[in-house]
Amino acid sequence: MFGRSKEKPAPTAEAPAVELTKVGGKGRPTPRRSEAQARNARPLVPADRKAAQKLSREAQREERARMQSALLTGDERYLPLRDRGPQKRFVRDVVDARRNVGEYFLIIAGISLVLSMVAQPLGSTSLVLATTALIYGMLAVVVIDSVVLGRRVRRRVAEKFPEPERGLVSYGVTRALQIRRMRRPVPMVARGAHPS
Repeated sequence: MFGRSKEKPAPTAEAPAVELTKVGGKGRPTPRRSEAQARNARPLVPADRKAAQKLSREAQREERARMQSALLTGDERYLPLRDRGPQKRFVRDVVDARRNVGEYFLIIAGISLVLSMVAQPLGSTSLVLATTALIYGMLAVVVIDSVVLGRRVRRRVAEKFPEPERGLVSYGVTRALQIRRMRRPVPMVARGAHPS
């Protein structure tokens, strides 16, 4: 009474035959699970462990040599993952193009430490206070300079890249705190240049 009709409609002669083929298929049958597992099976322990270790050490040594060379030449293919990509390259260029106060902090802190060590046996409290004030004053200047640099990096990256990566500001500030000669990857722009 309320169900569908049990009778099937008779096919009309005018209806075209529909072919059931999948468009965009891979063109081959799906392999059986046993075949796929057999193809991917590898021994957990190689037959000759010493030879395998030697090959692994040589491959790691070559990889480190390529990475070290890339850090000195700026070759993007072999850079470490943390330094790879056009956005990181741009941030490095922005940082390297300006004179950063942070790169002098370690030098001044080292000199202040030596002066305070010399001043204590001499009993010169004014020199100890002066070196302490110099270190804290320099630290305050470095913090201010890092905030200014962070804003500049954020603005320049937003102008150049529509979807900036996360962590670019901290990447740039960390690089700015390193002495220019010790930075890796090495600086590729001169001071005062405008990176594009």
